[in-house]
Amino acid sequence: MRDAFVRALMREAAADPRLTLITGDLGFGVLKPFWETYPDQFVNAGIAEQGMTGLAAGLARTGRTVLTYSIGNFPTRRCIEQIRTDCAYHDANVKIVCVGGGFVYGSLGMSHHATEDMAVLRALPGVTVFTPGDPAEVEAVVPVMLRTPGTCYLRLGRGGEPMLHDAPVTDWTLPRALTLRQGTDVALLSAGGILTQTVSAARLLQEQGVSAEVVSFPCLKPIDREKLMELAGRFRHLVTVEEHSIVGGFGSAVCEVIAETGMPCRVHRIGMEDVYSCIVGTQQYLRGQYRMDDRAICERTLAWLAEHQ
Repeated sequence: MRDAFVRALMREAAADPRLTLITGDLGFGVLKPFWETYPDQFVNAGIAEQGMTGLAAGLARTGRTVLTYSIGNFPTRRCIEQIRTDCAYHDANVKIVCVGGGFVYGSLGMSHHATEDMAVLRALPGVTVFTPGDPAEVEAVVPVMLRTPGTCYLRLGRGGEPMLHDAPVTDWTLPRALTLRQGTDVALLSAGGILTQTVSAARLLQEQGVSAEVVSFPCLKPIDREKLMELAGRFRHLVTVEEHSIVGGFGSAVCEVIAETGMPCRVHRIGMEDVYSCIVGTQQYLRGQYRMDDRAICERTLAWLAEHQ
């Protein structure tokens, strides 16, 4: 997903010299093509995320579109006051890019587990939140984000995530959800890089005789209410999957919409419970430990379906 982001960003930078990328002293391997090609559109702010965000807000006031880039919690929670007061409150054209959402940096411990970022950024008025699920969605989302007025948040995985769409995602419009797999028994809704596990879980469910529809939500805020209402009209059960706390994140956003429809539909949330991750390990290991890998999604979905037959 990082590589897809850089590819899309370089295409946009070629057409807009006002586009500026600021890094918090990392990402040099993946960002090297950008700074070598557009040195006048690149700044290393050092390990000073609050200052980086204030700098971005100031540059945005000069007519630039500015992106801040760092890992996990650092461009978000560490500088939430600057995002809120310097950027969002003033509708500054700042795009916050987090690489390593969820458990990507799992071996580095709780300080690097980004499991509250979507809830925090979603709560800020005027902030648009993007949660693409694979490289194809990233390349579709980036140009839309750069043309979206005001402050935006882009949550990425890391690198090496597989392409889950059969073809490039073209003509994507905000906030359209994307269906990857049709189904008739249950709908699995996903936000972010956990889409790999959601698609795999649908295959496991198919082996158990359950037809699961898979829908990715590349935009969390605003969320595709029209799609949610359509799904609630077709399915008795919606399962939300996020590599994030279930408090205030994607599942909460879905529940808010469904609760207002009055439709007889149950929403089941898969993600981090109301706890901090105190375990270290690979991303996939932590997904298994916190019951959000493909096997756990399958098993929990089967249990919910059996419980409410």
